[in-house]
Amino acid sequence: MKVYLTFDIEVWCDGWESLDERFPASFERYVYGRSKRGQYALPKTLEILDRHGLKGVFFVEPLFAGRFGIEHLAIIVEMIQAAGHDVQLHLHPEWTDEIRPLLFPGANRKRQHLSYYTLDEQIVLLNYGRDLLARAGCDRITAFRAGSFACNSDTYRALRHCGIILDSSLNAVHPDSGVDLRGMLDFHHPQQLEGVSIFPMTVFRDGLGKLRPAQVGACSAAELREALESAADNGIQHFVVLSHNFEMLKQGRCEPDGIVVRRFEELCAFLAGNPDKFEVSKFSPAPMIGIESGQKNMAHAGMAATLRRHGEQLARRLFG
Repeated sequence: MKVYLTFDIEVWCDGWESLDERFPASFERYVYGRSKRGQYALPKTLEILDRHGLKGVFFVEPLFAGRFGIEHLAIIVEMIQAAGHDVQLHLHPEWTDEIRPLLFPGANRKRQHLSYYTLDEQIVLLNYGRDLLARAGCDRITAFRAGSFACNSDTYRALRHCGIILDSSLNAVHPDSGVDLRGMLDFHHPQQLEGVSIFPMTVFRDGLGKLRPAQVGACSAAELREALESAADNGIQHFVVLSHNFEMLKQGRCEPDGIVVRRFEELCAFLAGNPDKFEVSKFSPAPMIGIESGQKNMAHAGMAATLRRHGEQLARRLFG
C-alpha cells in the first residue's frame, strides 16, 4: 500500500489587521517554531522524516508572498527541496485581496474558500500561485490541494486548464469540501475527474464508530497505526495522511506540543519499520490509479486506540 505523508505549509498573521507589524513574528513561528527545545515547525518535520528515511509531499501556500515578497517563500521552498521532498501547490485565497495590483476585478473582496471564486478566477489564482512557486525555485508543479479542502467542480476544470494532473482536495468529513460533488464522486478512493487524478484525504472509522480524518494532530498514534494496518489488510492501495508545518507547536505559541511530536515520531518509526507493507511515496511522478480490492471496507481503529486519543486530549487541556 502506498502511503502519502502530506503537509500543508502555511503562514498566518492570526488576523488581518496590522499585517506588516505581525508578519515577521508570524513567519518565524510558522516556518521555524523556535523554542528552547529546538525548532519545532518545518525544521523538526524535515528532521524526523530524514531520520526515518521517509519522503513527504509538501503543499506550499504561496499567496502570502504576493503580499510580503518572494524571498520569504523561497526560504520555505529551499528548505523542503534541499531535503529531497516534493513541493506542490496549496492555495488559501484569503490572501487574494491583500495582493497588489489586484489579480482580477472583484479581487478586493475577502473570500475565504476557493469554491467562492468563478472558474476564470480559479484559473488566475492557480496560475499566479504556480508562478510564485516557480520564482521561489520550484518550477514543476503537478499536484494541488485547496485550502480547507474547499474545492468544487470548477476547481477540476481549472486544474485541467492549467495542466495540473493530480489533486488531493477531497475530504469526506470536511463540510466545505466538494459541496457540489457529493453524491457524484467517491470521497474515499482515488478516481479521475476532468482528466485530473484525485487522491482524497483518507478517512477511517474510529473505535466509537465515528469518521475520523487521518491527520497527525487529530488522531492518536495507535489510531493511525491501526487504520494503516486495516487499510492494507482490506486491499486499499493508497492512504493519505495530513499534517501542517505548525502542527507540532502548542496553539498560538512556539513551544512544542509533546503529544503531537510523539505521534509523528511513532508514525514515522512505524512506517519505516514496515517497508514490506507500506511504501511511503510522493505525488511526483503521479501514482497510477488501479482498481482496489475490498474498496467498500473502510479503514478502522479499535476502541483502545481511540480512548488513548481522548486521554491525550484531556492531558493537553489539564496541563497545556
